[in-house]
Amino acid sequence: MTATSPRTLADELRSRSDAELAGLLRARADLLSPLPGDLSQLATRAGARASVLRALDRLDTFALQTAEALAIAPQPCPYPVLAALLPGGEKQLPGALAALRARALLWGRPEALRLVRTAQELLAPTAARPSGTGLGPALAETAAGISPSRMQELLAGTGLPPTHDPVSALTALTDLFTDPERLTALLAEAPDPALAVLERLAWGPPYGEVSARPGPHLRWLIDRALLMPTAPGTVVLPREVALYLRGGRAHRELRPDPPEPLPRATFEPDAVDAAAAGAAGAALVLVEELLTAWEHQAPPVLRAGGLGARDLKRLAVALDTSEPDAAFWLELVFGAGLLASDGAADERFAPTPAYDTWCRRPPEERWLHLVTAWLTGTRVPGLVGTRDGKGRLLTALGPGLDRGPAAELRLATLRLLADVPPGHAPDPAAVRRRIDWELPRRLADETRRELCAAALAEAELLGVTGRGALASFTRPLLPHAPEGAAPPRIGAGGANGTRGEDEAGNGHGGEPADDVGAEAGHARDDLPGRAEREAAAALLAAHLPAPVDHVLVQADLTAVAPGPLDRELRQAMALAADVESKGVATVYRFTPASVRRALDAGWTAEELHAFVASRSATPVPQPLTYLIDDVARRHGRLRVGAAGSYVRCEDESLLTQLLADRRAEGLRLTRLAPTVVVSAAPPDTLLAGLRDLGFAPAAETAEGAVVALRAQPRRTPPRSAPEPAPDTPPRADDALLAAAVRAIRAGDHAASGASRAPAAPARVPDATGPPPRTPTDATLRTLRAAARSGGLVRIGYVGADGLAAHRVVSPVRVEGGFVTAFDHTADEVRTYPLHRITGSADTG
Repeated sequence: MTATSPRTLADELRSRSDAELAGLLRARADLLSPLPGDLSQLATRAGARASVLRALDRLDTFALQTAEALAIAPQPCPYPVLAALLPGGEKQLPGALAALRARALLWGRPEALRLVRTAQELLAPTAARPSGTGLGPALAETAAGISPSRMQELLAGTGLPPTHDPVSALTALTDLFTDPERLTALLAEAPDPALAVLERLAWGPPYGEVSARPGPHLRWLIDRALLMPTAPGTVVLPREVALYLRGGRAHRELRPDPPEPLPRATFEPDAVDAAAAGAAGAALVLVEELLTAWEHQAPPVLRAGGLGARDLKRLAVALDTSEPDAAFWLELVFGAGLLASDGAADERFAPTPAYDTWCRRPPEERWLHLVTAWLTGTRVPGLVGTRDGKGRLLTALGPGLDRGPAAELRLATLRLLADVPPGHAPDPAAVRRRIDWELPRRLADETRRELCAAALAEAELLGVTGRGALASFTRPLLPHAPEGAAPPRIGAGGANGTRGEDEAGNGHGGEPADDVGAEAGHARDDLPGRAEREAAAALLAAHLPAPVDHVLVQADLTAVAPGPLDRELRQAMALAADVESKGVATVYRFTPASVRRALDAGWTAEELHAFVASRSATPVPQPLTYLIDDVARRHGRLRVGAAGSYVRCEDESLLTQLLADRRAEGLRLTRLAPTVVVSAAPPDTLLAGLRDLGFAPAAETAEGAVVALRAQPRRTPPRSAPEPAPDTPPRADDALLAAAVRAIRAGDHAASGASRAPAAPARVPDATGPPPRTPTDATLRTLRAAARSGGLVRIGYVGADGLAAHRVVSPVRVEGGFVTAFDHTADEVRTYPLHRITGSADTG
């Protein structure tokens, strides 16, 4: 701040330090796109209605109450006057003002505080809209349409001398209502019913209805301007009178301090981590079960997009979970890029090739991949089954589930859990109250609380929390967010921040180069870095139980898994036995149907015996041996091949039994020979029908060899994970902010004609000589190294005229096929398509 009060917001921005300007651009990321040319443009952009609304939506309750008090205060407002409107908040008021000033919603010295005009218009009460304070419009606004004669009548009613014009009359009434002693004397003459009406309207809503012939007590108030008409049959209490009745308070309930998220229970941190790690391991198993099931029985995509209700219910039964939880797991793997539609004519959902890569990774990395997608996702599974504004049903994996604030509210909820000591599980209701205080304008109250509750429930399912407390291995993923930060977009492709224009004033032309965002080597401030991710993975790995490579087979044809099975054993057991119960120890049961399933998949009886013997830590019981031998003896006696289809059997009596069964009429069987029956049904339908009748058929080739019926796993073509759709632009990193501030200051100096202060500037080499020409891989290495170190680099760039020019730049980001850099040749931030850069070289 300068010694004298600034005249405009732009003047104050000029007096701010580079760090303060960078903080403004971080808190209000929308101001960066496009980059303002100078500080005057930045101030104008900061006062735009849409930008101010976005900034107000991210204020906490007390900062918002402070802004509302400023909106009803005189402009400029001295600090003592503002403090008088907020009694009880004197200690927290400097922090609230600092938050408003940091967001450029407030400017001016303490003796002359000014709220940005747009914010004042949005927050100040008007005749059409009361504010959050419950106050009505000022007397001047309510008297705008009153005739001069009526103004004189109001003066006479209050005992004031007449004036010569309405302006002076309004001034006299305003002076009366803002003078506590004179207003006290006037109200001392009011009848008791009139005082009761004023007390009822004082804390809002300030509007009331009156009949065409109001009672004497209402007429007394109307004749003295204590109630002013706003429309036929409607009156309002002027703001000045309401403030007097409130004792000068702007709000009935001032909330300067956030409510504490009181712990619901306290556990040992090790117990929390053990519970969370158990949930994380169960989540990995459940995701694998889901995608393994769908790689063989891919459900169809609805014509309008999404998954049918019957398929969702069928999946919930298969996973032994509720339909809302099944929708959550579906949306999770969809957002993680492990599931997609195949795009075929008969479009179906199936795992993507990324699922195979995911399966090969260690458990802790697989969990980290899922949690990363969850933290940044904006799709809301809780909306499945509801209808949108047009009455259309919202389905899992379908359109219409994105909600921009979802990721922001999810991270805010988790950061509250991170703020309490390890092992403390805050009460969910207290967490919701805290979120209500921190983001009072973010979404409707009910929607905001639903998203908060969903975040807590989903965190427990995923193993982010255990017993309601945050796990230690999750904390590295939740760095403290700078004030006003937008939600992160982990894994989002494309350049963030500002994209400049080429020399001809056009946008980026041509085709972008290969996406190098994943290898740019430039950390984003709002993302957990590689070190944090590795720390989280290492902490989780220490808590995950070691996979078990054996089961305990018992005489009742059950097998107990004493812990999480390794992937190979779990897949084999899922094929040869049915899951009977889940928990710390999973119980499997061998049945004739499960043994037949293994034989259908191509196992022989000898292989099944060998598998059970090698993987059972107990002797194989005799009943299981008999079961396998009995099913294998009957398996394949009937052979099904393709005609339409046929059934072949060496046992003529078995075919006679089949033909005599009335339940087989739907298969339309016809006997061609003693050992051959044909059917019009396709082979797979005939196989299923025979199994339903209690037979154990096997499929065979044209040469008569038995074939396994297990189909090849279904995969979609390569698919990218769906992009989150936050309602705010991504926050820029420190390097881009520094470059943006430098460019804005350079533009401001150029616009004002002021000379730069030579505060030991670094020498920038002249852009002379022929443009560098290097191979693409060498160019990328040089640019990435300069982006990491913040150094200078010389590049050759082909402009819109087709000529290569020599430039000296400081690269900020290399990703998405573009280089964002501060161009020292032009003194501004520009973004260059990589395919137009001829080469790069160090400035040395």
